[in-house]
Amino acid sequence: MRAALIVMGTVLMGYAVLGAVTDPDLRPGGVVLFLAVALVAHDAVLLPMTIAAGAILARYAPRWALPSMRAAAIVSLTLGVIALPLVLGVGRTADNPSILPLAYGRGLLLILALSWSVALASVALARHRARRPRPADAPPDSDRPSRPGGELHG
Repeated sequence: MRAALIVMGTVLMGYAVLGAVTDPDLRPGGVVLFLAVALVAHDAVLLPMTIAAGAILARYAPRWALPSMRAAAIVSLTLGVIALPLVLGVGRTADNPSILPLAYGRGLLLILALSWSVALASVALARHRARRPRPADAPPDSDRPSRPGGELHG
């Protein structure tokens, strides 16, 4: 499966590079500027926010809820950072209503509500499984998969 994903990703990236190189309107300086801004925004904004959210969740969320809550937090942060310019209407002008014509705030809220609903359903399922009674002769946690990387809390 991993090899197939690597091959598909390589093919898609090759297609994108080929399309960019053969585009007569390509401005290499603009592409380099865009990639530099994307790198800085990722490393200076998204990554610290994700680390902080993960630390807060690790501190306050129950262990059985962490995977689902971390996934929802990563989705929320990523979508929030990407959608913020659309929600704020950056680039929208009064004389051209076709620029940013949709209700991006509502769309963002709907996607966030959906991702957190799925996370909460997953948390409820994890909680149900954590409370499930074990047979008396079973060793502790023998019926639950082990977490790679060991314990998060001491």
